[in-house]
Amino acid sequence: MARFIFITGGVVSSLGKGLMAASLAALLQARGYNVRIRKFDPYLNVDPGTMSPYQHGEVYVTDDGAETDLDLGHYERFTGVPARQSDNVTTGRIYQGIIAKERRGDYLGATVQVIPHVTNAIKEFALAATEGHDFIICEIGGTVGDIESLPFIEAIRQLRNDLGKDEKGRPNTVSIHTTLIPYIAAAGELKTKPTQHSVRDLTSLGIQPDVLLCRVDRPLPEAERAKIAQFCNVRKEAVIPALDAKSIYSVPLQYHREGLDAEVLRAFGIDDAPAPDLARWDDIVDRLENFEGEVTIGVVGKYVGLPDAYKSLTEALIHGGLANRVKVRINWLDAELFAPDADGVADVAPMLEPVHGILVPGGFGERGSEGKIASVQFARERNVPFFGICLGMQMACIEAARNISGIQGATSSEFGEAEEPVVGLITEWMDPEGLRQRRDAEGELGGTMRLGAYPAVLGGNSVVRTIYGTECITERHRHRYEVNIHYKAALEEGGLIFSGMSPDGALPEIVERPDHPWFVGVQFHPELKSKPFDPHPLFASFIEAAVKQSRLV
Repeated sequence: MARFIFITGGVVSSLGKGLMAASLAALLQARGYNVRIRKFDPYLNVDPGTMSPYQHGEVYVTDDGAETDLDLGHYERFTGVPARQSDNVTTGRIYQGIIAKERRGDYLGATVQVIPHVTNAIKEFALAATEGHDFIICEIGGTVGDIESLPFIEAIRQLRNDLGKDEKGRPNTVSIHTTLIPYIAAAGELKTKPTQHSVRDLTSLGIQPDVLLCRVDRPLPEAERAKIAQFCNVRKEAVIPALDAKSIYSVPLQYHREGLDAEVLRAFGIDDAPAPDLARWDDIVDRLENFEGEVTIGVVGKYVGLPDAYKSLTEALIHGGLANRVKVRINWLDAELFAPDADGVADVAPMLEPVHGILVPGGFGERGSEGKIASVQFARERNVPFFGICLGMQMACIEAARNISGIQGATSSEFGEAEEPVVGLITEWMDPEGLRQRRDAEGELGGTMRLGAYPAVLGGNSVVRTIYGTECITERHRHRYEVNIHYKAALEEGGLIFSGMSPDGALPEIVERPDHPWFVGVQFHPELKSKPFDPHPLFASFIEAAVKQSRLV
């Protein structure tokens, strides 16, 4: 039977519960345990799929097509365990299921209430599909005291009682509470009172934490550690200081040095755990700290005001740097600044000339599209390595249609009525199970895109075939529009080769320019599968090309 670790947060949000969960999972993995992480989100949206990136940051897509919280990206990058639909649930999804049951009459006339119906649904989610795992780590979003999270807190209180102890009398659950210990400059002191109050709030809801992870911006004195332990009813060794780190990939080693994994195992009564093998994390940190060069990548997007909107992309570029032992600097460039003036001229050179590679990421809507197209043109004409992802690939095709193939009205039907719809709405496609999916422009937005992992077949002599080292690949998608296959001949005549296609040959997956140092556009999101210990081959190759470019300028 799997053991459960419940992670809550107090005092303020954004304390790094997700990174802590991912780091703890990595440490338990390093000891030989099988671990899975889950996220409980208290908001009423069914999933984050229709939320603005400025509201929620990146939407992380799993192989099975779930649109999930960006924390699942951290989980997967740190553990290598593919996330799935059953690893993320929201209040909205819980209530959606309960209301559907009530309408069907499944409750046989009973009054449907938060307790037991909502809490039971949460517990069912936590306990589902746990076979083969030693530990299930459950992160509860939000902050203790929020109205939205109360049903989740109550559910884990019940679970701790339900799961009880194993046959040796050892607990099957452990509670970790993440808090903030602020430094008050005027007093010159770290203040523990917010942590004390947060733990008091949690215990008033029936949960006594076993371990406290305390975020601090400076070392936590032993006297303060002992004080927190005394007032919060935990061992002093269970008060774990969590200082700010230079890189998120140094956090597992930092938490191990502070004793987090050892204290969690002690709380479970496990005294015979194998010693951790942290060699791959040592290697990652060594590559981060002892790089052999630097490259600058210009990311031309529309959500650049909030880097979390491109979280997986940022990490994948860092992973590409790890593969080449170089530091990657990212210049976030607002695509709207590159829009052509009244004379149709886009002055992109001052901002793009200093970079060694140009990346146009995914996005939705017309805003910034002309600036992205201008960036593609600059990369093509100046022989600067170019990587287009999702919408970025579509912009590369529109640029080629307009400027090389002479199709002046080339655009996307996503932006309005299109005289030449080089990019158009996908009306139907085959899903991985072989079922035909159909959509139309008037349908619902939530959960209706081409989502999840789909296969693609790569051309025999293509650049991407060499990069991947195989003919068939599987990558994750999240898009409603696709490059129009009817323009394939015209675009290929202009030198933009369709080097990756869906197995039925109907949907373009990859385009490239063989006559360019490195020019690749992909309809999928390769950043979602990149990991620090296993960088995605496209990002590793793109950064390698940027390194070569840096030696030319």
